[in-house]
Amino acid sequence: MDDIRQVVISGFADETCASKNLDQQFSVFSALGLEYFSIRFVEIDGRVKNSVDLNKTELLQVKNKIAEYGLRVSSLGSPIGKVKLQDVEDGTQNSFVPFPEYLANNVQTALDVACELETKLVRGFSFYHPRGTDAASHLPQTVEQLGQIADACAARDLTFGLEVEANLVGYSGQLLRQIYDQLNHDRLVLIFDGGNLITQGYDTVAVFAEYQAMKPGLGWIHVKDYTLDSAAKPGEFVDEEALMKFVPVEQGASGYQQIFDDLTNYDVANGDVANDDVANDSAKIFQRASALGLPGIFLDLEPHLKGGGQFGGYSGPDGFGLAFRSLCSQLDQANLAYDLRDLESVKNSIEPD
Repeated sequence: MDDIRQVVISGFADETCASKNLDQQFSVFSALGLEYFSIRFVEIDGRVKNSVDLNKTELLQVKNKIAEYGLRVSSLGSPIGKVKLQDVEDGTQNSFVPFPEYLANNVQTALDVACELETKLVRGFSFYHPRGTDAASHLPQTVEQLGQIADACAARDLTFGLEVEANLVGYSGQLLRQIYDQLNHDRLVLIFDGGNLITQGYDTVAVFAEYQAMKPGLGWIHVKDYTLDSAAKPGEFVDEEALMKFVPVEQGASGYQQIFDDLTNYDVANGDVANDDVANDSAKIFQRASALGLPGIFLDLEPHLKGGGQFGGYSGPDGFGLAFRSLCSQLDQANLAYDLRDLESVKNSIEPD
């Protein structure tokens, strides 16, 4: 069989500029030679809005701008699942919406936007359990609700990706794996993010173990890194607004180089793992992406180099460029192929007004 070790670099375009202006976002991506981006916040008519809140007229403006720059949406960076699992006062500012209402309104609206923007992937989360309680004890309710979201995605030919992140039921790769195994849903995958683990106090060795736990359900990868923070402990509350030690992957503690090397750890000649260890069957990650109709495994840059918080981050054009070069360097070392725009595609592109 052919070598299928092809990754596709994408990223959260709104990280490139504070204003969230679409021309500024897309100019940076075009200059870097990127074709795909994840959409989150956009500036429309002088107002910054989450993409899931765009009306039909605003969506048309965004679609036209995407076409001008010859870009494609890799995923909808939605906040689905970043609400309270239960209506309990726990000292946080997280909102609670009764789930039937949330599914009918918030979720379906986000899926409408994803379909309109012609992406197959919707990023989401695993709900906030009451602060101070054991996340694992809330797995039954979480699995039941996420199953309904996955069903809603399947009905629209979409795939729901669960991102590992602090303060949620799925704050670890191990817990996300339990959700994945219990649901056993072909339209639910997992999203690895090393930075989101390091911020919780995991070290490099532990991060790789969490990645290994997620591999059987891994759909795509977020690329964000952080320096070790010994004050944090996995499972404890993390003040996301206070996180200020984000760095490019070559400087962080997540060990992305080991992860990228692991993605090449199979025998291309027969599609099997080089050492027949099922836990290291990286070929299946590529096969899963292909089955979902994707051009490869998306690596979604979300660097946060100038700051990050609960619902987004900012790197600036210079920071995003630095993070991009750092990622390319590690991919080159791992012999993972990736495509950037070439001369022919540039000549054939439409010049934005």
